[in-house]
Amino acid sequence: MRLTNLFVGLIMTIVFAPLGSEVVGQKRSTIPTGTAAVQQPIYNEYRGVRIGMPAEEVRAKLGEPASKADDQDYYIISESEAAQIVYDAQLKTKAISVDYMGGVGAPEPKTVVGGELEVSQRGLYKLVRYENLGYWVSYNRMAGPVVIVTITIQKAR
Repeated sequence: MRLTNLFVGLIMTIVFAPLGSEVVGQKRSTIPTGTAAVQQPIYNEYRGVRIGMPAEEVRAKLGEPASKADDQDYYIISESEAAQIVYDAQLKTKAISVDYMGGVGAPEPKTVVGGELEVSQRGLYKLVRYENLGYWVSYNRMAGPVVIVTITIQKAR
């Protein structure tokens, strides 16, 4: 009797497994046939600041910068964290670069650029381009006696 139940279960798995995967595949697919998938960024803001945000909104979120120029602001967030916000001619954010001294407080690479970092002579890095959104995100971990992790979000054009 046990052998019969095992045999029937095996046959049902062989017969119905392809049907089940077809149904699951159809349920998961939310993109119509012939349409390219749009890659969504994992990391797209720093403390609420995003690419394209006006300088006055950035300053409302981050406060008064430690150093201010016409085209950029520099913030000292803590002993181990500093941020530079760069603006275009219309005073809209075109780049966000954050340094974590000693790597303290830096997010994990997979939460910024996904997957593993690549190895170079200077350390570890990865850059992900979001062509459809017009910007890129990078994660750099500098090698050497003083570890510095730099995360950058920058407008591509």
